Amino acid sequence: MAKIKKAKKPFYKRVWVWVLGVIIVAAIASGGEEDTATESTATEEKAVTEKADTKTEATKEEEPKVEAVTEEPAQEEPVQEEPAKPEVSLSQQNAISKAEDYLAFTAFSHSGLIEQLTFDGFSKEEATFAVDNITVDWKEQAVKKGQAYLDMTSFSRSGLIEQLTFDGFSNEEATHAVDTLGL
Repeated sequence: MAKIKKAKKPFYKRVWVWVLGVIIVAAIASGGEEDTATESTATEEKAVTEKADTKTEATKEEEPKVEAVTEEPAQEEPVQEEPAKPEVSLSQQNAISKAEDYLAFTAFSHSGLIEQLTFDGFSKEEATFAVDNITVDWKEQAVKKGQAYLDMTSFSRSGLIEQLTFDGFSNEEATHAVDTLGL
């Protein structure tokens, strides 16, 4: 059986254009709904605030005035500052966003996703940062990728494991995938 290897990059060139189109259409479609929801929420919040202000003014008139009692300020415990998170550059944010977009569309291995992001023009460091800073179940990705291959053509157990490891999945991830898929 011939391995599917070399057609990888041209496929992803077409895929990323399609993914971007889907994202743009989804953003345009959901843009109007968010504005309407925000406006109605703002109107409701304003009405509730006005009602609360009216009640507060009414109760102020009814309540007797009480003189404030001054107490000595309690000693505050020193607050330990949390270490600052490293700042994420715009390019790193874009790489993370692109990685999440790809994973929403198709399955990738850890190394395969880094390779795809570098192919898209991100530096190796930016791509690695992005892939290391998103939450991904790589075994689940292997199962999805294996299922995609099985949807296209037939594979033997060892053939699918070999294809998945070629795509960058570990032997453990590839074996998990074929076990889950019933091969």
